[in-house]
Amino acid sequence: MNAGKIILVVFAGFVMLTSVQCHQFQNKEECPMLTEDNKTLVQRLIEDAWNKGDITVIDELLSPDYILHIAAPGAKQNREGYKEAVSMYHKAFSDFHFTIEDMVAHGDKVVIRCKLIGTQKGEFMGRAPTGKKVTLTAISIRRIEDGKIVEEWVVSDMMGMMQQLGAAPSPP
Repeated sequence: MNAGKIILVVFAGFVMLTSVQCHQFQNKEECPMLTEDNKTLVQRLIEDAWNKGDITVIDELLSPDYILHIAAPGAKQNREGYKEAVSMYHKAFSDFHFTIEDMVAHGDKVVIRCKLIGTQKGEFMGRAPTGKKVTLTAISIRRIEDGKIVEEWVVSDMMGMMQQLGAAPSPP
């Protein structure tokens, strides 16, 4: 058997094994292969959209019917609002960087605990640039369907970030 045939047989075996592994689950969202794909999708969104500022990838990774559940007055809770948020952070914080500190995936959901760090060099939420370096911590849950993020819940420490910017009183 030549090397090309061996590679083809090994690849076919891998595909069959993957199919069998995922068919053992009554619910396709329980398949470990899909869980890893979901984690990779979220990592790509963080790296390409948030860290690199490439908002074009958002249309590829978020469903057209994407819904953002966040307690932020005036925030658009759809895919266009997501693009605006990414752009706003990149304009306001010149050295903006998003770090995933923990990631857990189960079924159709991926949960991350993350940290965003940046220096405010541009206007942010109506506030003039301060030159201050800030850290924002957040936890988000993303639900994935058919390879796209369809829904997201976010809880972040915006009050802590606004305190760092001097836009809110610090606790005594």
